Amino acid sequence: MSELKALMIAPAPAVVDGLDIYLDTKFATGMAVQAGFFTGQFDCLLRRFTGTIPFGTTRYDPETANFGLKVIEADAPITVADLAGYDIIQCSADDDRNLALGPLLRSTEARLAGTLEYTLATRLDINAAEQGRNWPRRLVRNLRLRLRHRKRLRFLAEMDSLQANGYPALGLCSHYDPGCLLYLDNRMTPRLFATKDDMAARREHLLNDAPLRLMFSGRLEAMKGAQDLIPVARVLREKGVPFSLDIFGTGSLEKRIAADIARYDLAGQVTLHEPVDFESELVPHMRRNADVFLCCHRQADPSCSYIEAMACGLAVAGFDNEMWAALREASRGGAVAPMGNHAALAERVAQMHRNRAGTAQTCEQALDFARGHGFEELSAKRMAHLAQTAVG
Repeated sequence: MSELKALMIAPAPAVVDGLDIYLDTKFATGMAVQAGFFTGQFDCLLRRFTGTIPFGTTRYDPETANFGLKVIEADAPITVADLAGYDIIQCSADDDRNLALGPLLRSTEARLAGTLEYTLATRLDINAAEQGRNWPRRLVRNLRLRLRHRKRLRFLAEMDSLQANGYPALGLCSHYDPGCLLYLDNRMTPRLFATKDDMAARREHLLNDAPLRLMFSGRLEAMKGAQDLIPVARVLREKGVPFSLDIFGTGSLEKRIAADIARYDLAGQVTLHEPVDFESELVPHMRRNADVFLCCHRQADPSCSYIEAMACGLAVAGFDNEMWAALREASRGGAVAPMGNHAALAERVAQMHRNRAGTAQTCEQALDFARGHGFEELSAKRMAHLAQTAVG
């Protein structure tokens, strides 16, 4: 049997500077890991990006990279020539630019694999949460989302296999592919996971009745529930729960959060940090200086934050969006509260404070679950799934 050839049509940006191509560092690192698990040639097709990639870039070196790269202009259509010669082509149903590709993809001899992250319900929730839109604009966008959803369903139906990022997407994709592969996206490699010493130190901290160490990291936006962090902290203080809350991130709600920390005299318990490097600063903080990830997400996106926090040995306390409710049920790695109910979420955290031994056990359960869903594990499963699809 000849070597398998795979093409991934990805939405990641590619900046072209003369003869050099620069990729988002997180994307480039992830591609290298995934390509390493594919048994054959693995190429990626990207569209040219003329802006600035915000979180660091890596120069693509074709001499050392283990994946091939094709870059087309931002507004250029994908052609048959771009797709020729591959056994399997993977592309995302979340990228609207791909939704009309079905006939073109079907004109090739390749097998087709689709991915999905956001369901219609999640997209509608995100639209509802976005600041600065009046109700007529929200209504128009809702209608557009529903119309586009029909195209997305047709796209899913045209695929030979599907991979779903998160439980909500799995529920939808399973209607079109009963063998749909579930994965929980993250970038946790083995060296980043919490160690036995980390877990022992956390258990000692908890059992000594030291203040419960809460944290949040991510975009400070309404869709991520950033507006709920301070209200929950205020209820915790009213309940007399000894705690600290470290918030890492930036976004449109950053100034509001900073002002509320001062307004409600929370500076002794709540600290707002600028974004920090994931591997060298955020992960060590989570492993050594936190007990609970306070997650107020008001929609069911399959955020990397869940698995990344759990892999650092943190229990998660969050609202019962469809993603976290299912993940909590599968992992027993935290607690859920009714959507948007600050008092209820604060009470779940208070229960973690009152039952320190139980919280330490929940942290262990979170870590145990995350170990089976690290980035290398999910990459190996995804690439094996692609290869299986390619050979029919």
